[in-house]
Amino acid sequence: MTITVLILFVPILVMILLVLNLLLAVHRPDTEKVTPYECGFNPIYGQVRAPFAIQYYLVGILFLIFDLEIAVFYPLAVTLYQVSTYGFWIGMLFLILLTIGFVYEFGKGALYFTDNRSSISRAVIERPE
Repeated sequence: MTITVLILFVPILVMILLVLNLLLAVHRPDTEKVTPYECGFNPIYGQVRAPFAIQYYLVGILFLIFDLEIAVFYPLAVTLYQVSTYGFWIGMLFLILLTIGFVYEFGKGALYFTDNRSSISRAVIERPE
């Protein structure tokens, strides 16, 4: 019964909300919104790729890995009385391995934000004279 209501109710609700959005939302596009470059930067002489700092992505991936640690430890924390000493030591082994990985990353400097750009070389654009 509950899944049937969910299967029927959710698509109907989604359609109602989409129609209400189309009918009631203010639609005022300006020249900047309809350009292909919504970030506000115009391409210079056809060059649209710019060097970026890879450290932000690296820190994001590392955060994701260490955030998944919470997803692994939460069931252990909830059932700690039922898993006995064996489960406790397995959890501690996982935590020790994760700590070793964190110390390794910290030692390699992966968690430092720097102004160094990635190895993408910036093309020199010369104006024709």
